[in-house]
Amino acid sequence: MSGLEKLKKDFLGTVFSKGRKYRLYALRYFSTFKAYLWLGLKGVQLGKEITFMGSPYVRRSPLSSISIGDKCRFRSDSTSNLVGVNRRCLLNTHKEGAIIKIGKRSGFSGVVISAMERVEIGDNLLCGANVLITDFDFHYVDPTKRHIPGSKSAPVIIEDNVWLGINTVVLKGVRIGENSVIAANSLVIKDIPPNVIAGGNPCKVIKELAPVAV
Repeated sequence: MSGLEKLKKDFLGTVFSKGRKYRLYALRYFSTFKAYLWLGLKGVQLGKEITFMGSPYVRRSPLSSISIGDKCRFRSDSTSNLVGVNRRCLLNTHKEGAIIKIGKRSGFSGVVISAMERVEIGDNLLCGANVLITDFDFHYVDPTKRHIPGSKSAPVIIEDNVWLGINTVVLKGVRIGENSVIAANSLVIKDIPPNVIAGGNPCKVIKELAPVAV
């Protein structure tokens, strides 16, 4: 059906659909321009053709590192992903020497990534809305220390071609193998092997996937 036929059959639906499309084009253009300028000033290493919809919040501690690979996408605007984005994308390093490294062609919607030590993400991560990835627990379990910020940390490694479902939480010391899928609302506290579907609280392997042919 042509654009004119759609307009005749559903004038308001077509107009508002086109309006959203052009609004997102404009949002992406201005947000990307602003983000490259502002994040560059903050010392974030940015690859080529990264796009932003809305403004992310990035906090880089002195002598820490945040790098983002080519063609990544960040959605921080609440309407930019129709699944629903509950917050801006947040990238934080919390002390000297901490590292956040994001590979190429990965997508993020309202995602929080926090590193006390190291969070390393491979290429082609599909990250559902409102995911949290952190290599430390923010507060101690010991009740006498619970109000003191910071706790033990352990690196988080997410390999290539992983899909993290909406609202997934990935905690310290975890490695997620390549090509694996983590179901929505999962809590990942242990390693997940490559080529599996896993889910739950705590997250466990549900099904094996056929390895991707090289």
